[in-house]
Amino acid sequence: MPTRTARTAWNGTLQEGSGQVELSSSKVGTYEVSFPKRAAEEAGGTTSPEELIAAAHSSCFAMALSSEIGKAGGTPQALEVTADVTLGQKDGAPHITGITLTVRGEVDGLDAAGFEQAAQAAKVGCPVSKALAGTEITLDAALDQ
Repeated sequence: MPTRTARTAWNGTLQEGSGQVELSSSKVGTYEVSFPKRAAEEAGGTTSPEELIAAAHSSCFAMALSSEIGKAGGTPQALEVTADVTLGQKDGAPHITGITLTVRGEVDGLDAAGFEQAAQAAKVGCPVSKALAGTEITLDAALDQ
């Protein structure tokens, strides 16, 4: 399996400095990062480690869920996954305090209970979930009606 790379160039102090994170392997973009904007409610055109984790987790979970649905005999038609990664404080320092995965799906061949079971298996089996095992991860999974 391949290794993927991102690179960050940072200039200045934590409070006054800023940086650029480059998605080096895919070459799809370079994005601004800033600690004051990371800790603010409004991102103001910058990304953050938490947003990048959310992107990684939502996409990994979607892939894992698609696989689990297939293993359970279903066929995923559409999955919409949101990952909310919360930055808070722990022991006076910034800390990722939790991740909430929300998924809504259109699936043939599974009922709501089967979809929930597949979603729980995907949450446990997703490589990003495993990497983030030290963080509480909650799941809200439902079929679209």
